[in-house]
Amino acid sequence: MPFSCKRCGACCRWEGAVKLDHDEVDAIADFLSMPIEEFLEYHTRLTPDRQHLSLIEKGNGECEYLTVAPDGLPACAIEPVKPRQCREFPDKWNFPGWQKLCGSNSK
Repeated sequence: MPFSCKRCGACCRWEGAVKLDHDEVDAIADFLSMPIEEFLEYHTRLTPDRQHLSLIEKGNGECEYLTVAPDGLPACAIEPVKPRQCREFPDKWNFPGWQKLCGSNSK
C-alpha cells in the first residue's frame, strides 16, 4: 500500500540531523524574511560529522519548525520550502520503527 501521511509529526520529533543543501538555506531564509547570515547563525548547526549544515532542534529534540495547524494537527512552519530530506520521508529517509510510530500506511 502506498505511503499515506497521517500528519502525526513523528518524523519531525525524531532527533537527528536534517541536512540542508545550499539552495535550501537560501530558500528558508528568504521564506522567513531573514538575512542568510542570521538564519545560519541562529537556526542551523554543523552535523556531527562536520560535513553538512542541519536545522537546529528544540530542547526536546523536535524540529524547531514543528508547529500546530489550525486543525490541531502537527504542521511544518516552513512547509513551502521544507528541506528535501523532509519532503522525501519515508522513501529516501526514515528511522527505525517509523511505520509503527507514525501510524502511516507504508510501501
